[in-house]
Amino acid sequence: MRRHFPAAPWSTLLKVISAFCTIVLLAVAFAAYRAIPTPSGFTHRFGVGVAMIPVLVLLGSLFFIVSGYAIEGTDLYVRRLLSSTRVSLAGLSRVWIEPTACKGSIRVIGNGGLFSFSGLFYSKRLGRYRLFATDSSRTVVLALRQRFVVVTPADPNAFAEYLRHRFPNVAVGPLASGNPGGASH
Repeated sequence: MRRHFPAAPWSTLLKVISAFCTIVLLAVAFAAYRAIPTPSGFTHRFGVGVAMIPVLVLLGSLFFIVSGYAIEGTDLYVRRLLSSTRVSLAGLSRVWIEPTACKGSIRVIGNGGLFSFSGLFYSKRLGRYRLFATDSSRTVVLALRQRFVVVTPADPNAFAEYLRHRFPNVAVGPLASGNPGGASH
């Protein structure tokens, strides 16, 4: 049986970054289109292709919106617009609510605010971790064998409580060392 949890509503920061980036990407696409020198031929087609790149980035980012989370068996599914990202919860050792989990984090690779915060991030406290977020003030940290996963459900307490009941051996509260399962990053 699959248990669904909606993602947290978009934070003001996510709304501002998404709106700003949308405006910039569309403005760049428009400016590039207007700069195409000839009305036909290869140069025109090439210019249209270049002008479409910002639009494609914008449209592509829509597919990575975090709309919710589902837990089925020992897997967490991060629901996206048309698909889901599966994260194995095998080895889940600890879960806790940490509203400042993302504070001071650096994006290694991923999306830093165009419709979601998702990808691989780094912080001194957690080391490298995967983030699937819409509001960094509602973060739930999942400590797995070799890594951390951070999510932002609409109701962090209900999500964490469900994981505690679903995985009875899971400890509650942050790690003192910052290493999941004692593993190194």
